[in-house]
Amino acid sequence: MAVYIIVAIIAYIIGSINISILISKKVAGFDVREKGSGGTGATNMLRSVGKLPALITLMWDILKGVIAIGIALFIAWITGTKEVATLVQLAGIFAILGHTFPIFFGFKGGKGVATSLGILLIINWRIGLICLVFALALMAITRMVSVGSVAAAILFPILTLFIGNENFIVEGNYFVFSLIVAIIVVFNHRENIKRIIDGKENKLSFK
Repeated sequence: MAVYIIVAIIAYIIGSINISILISKKVAGFDVREKGSGGTGATNMLRSVGKLPALITLMWDILKGVIAIGIALFIAWITGTKEVATLVQLAGIFAILGHTFPIFFGFKGGKGVATSLGILLIINWRIGLICLVFALALMAITRMVSVGSVAAAILFPILTLFIGNENFIVEGNYFVFSLIVAIIVVFNHRENIKRIIDGKENKLSFK
């Protein structure tokens, strides 16, 4: 039990490091959560701060998902636990929760999309790439990041039903895990979904 708690806490702390807030305060003199959509993700950074800060934010948000899973695997190895899949799933979920509800920034963070992508790519690169390409295609067609993000989140658990466990880094039932991740991401986009329905969602400009 102790090893599960340790992994969950470490993953949550890593997820809570929302670098976009630090960058926006340093570079632009304001908290990115006070601008645009109020999110801490790369999209709001792009609109509110600039391209390079947005790119750094995107890379870090993806990387912290990868780091959380890597630490879970390392702890599983040094402790000799057989429940590797459970530790990996815990790390993934708590990294996303940390990003969404960061302890260092008043529990107000981002939507967890990039962090989820990092987790998907390291757990199963095939599913990760499929979700990424699917999301980018929808973003290009609709010019709405939220549409691609929500659709990819929903696609994740569907793909786990068709792609066998042998393709994952460790054996385990990932459907429940994927469903939890999808629910968190979709829930975090509830305001975006409402704006999409009302026809008021912000669109990207490719200029």
